[in-house]
Amino acid sequence: MKKKVLASLLAVVLTFGLFTGCEKAPAEADKSPAPATSTESSTGEAAPVTPAKNFGKIDIPALDGSLCGAPIYIAYEKGFFAEEGIDANLTAADFETRKIGLNNGNVPFVNGDFQFFSSAEQGIDMKVIGGMHYGCIKLVVRADSDLPAKASDPSELKNLKIGVDEVGGTTFQVASVWLEENGVSAKQEKGEATFLPYSDGNLELEALYNGDIDVAAVWDPLGDIAVSSGKAKVLIDISKDEPFAGKYCCFYYASTKVLNENPDEIQALYNAVVKAQEWINENPEEALQIIIDGKYSEVEDVELAKQLIVQYEYESAESAGTHDVRGDVLYFAQKLKDIGYLEGDPEEFTEKLYQPLN
Repeated sequence: MKKKVLASLLAVVLTFGLFTGCEKAPAEADKSPAPATSTESSTGEAAPVTPAKNFGKIDIPALDGSLCGAPIYIAYEKGFFAEEGIDANLTAADFETRKIGLNNGNVPFVNGDFQFFSSAEQGIDMKVIGGMHYGCIKLVVRADSDLPAKASDPSELKNLKIGVDEVGGTTFQVASVWLEENGVSAKQEKGEATFLPYSDGNLELEALYNGDIDVAAVWDPLGDIAVSSGKAKVLIDISKDEPFAGKYCCFYYASTKVLNENPDEIQALYNAVVKAQEWINENPEEALQIIIDGKYSEVEDVELAKQLIVQYEYESAESAGTHDVRGDVLYFAQKLKDIGYLEGDPEEFTEKLYQPLN
């Protein structure tokens, strides 16, 4: 969200800045390695943590300004990467750089949503190794809209104009799945819905308020900001509403090349973020302060940010055994096939893509 916005939204931009979704614009600067943490000895003095193995410096593309990427920020700041023998260097990289890096092994590990699925089918060699969190996208409508979240008749939702960040991107796919669930084709050639791209989410909301679009598909926290302004209401919150309820939208991806050649490195990276997720679940307010102080995401409405970070319900070591991550991969693979973004058999696709770690 970098373009000039209308004056009425300037305060919002200043407040939230880069506080956006999982795959948004990269931040400008890399983060140099954090020092290793220590544990307390029986004498009460800090004792350095000695990792079982030293993997050296590893670049992790994670600086995208998103709040829901918190586990990587916290793993870095709290020294969980260092505990696993990783000299982590957090970098900024766009979607294309991440997926190409995964394919050739230059990027060993990233977090991301199901937008990666079509790239995997097209030959980018990556694996989903674990789940991350529930949804961070909302569909919002004007406060006076009578659009239903679930239509009794498809005609209620036909011919809508829907704002997205990019045609083919994650918000587009979320809106498309919602339409298809309601009996409306999202395929552009059918002409039953029109998608309009807005690279700036604030301009997308302004278009909603002005009546240029009927629905805005936006990353957190823009939907919440729109609602708090009194100008909009939430139609679908993918963290809790059907057809997305109870399913992780975001996952951890590993380079198949690195996974095959150095599986211990991937395991160490995953161990670190799982530790961070558990820590965030137990300490959401402190986690937010770390994110603010580190300028990972510009957050001034701490209460809103806390609600969101708790709402994501990051997977922990405990929930890893109970949540059906493979089922989520299969679910979204099927949904993406339904809207034309995957071509092959969803079961075969899932079997190839999903490779959980021990």
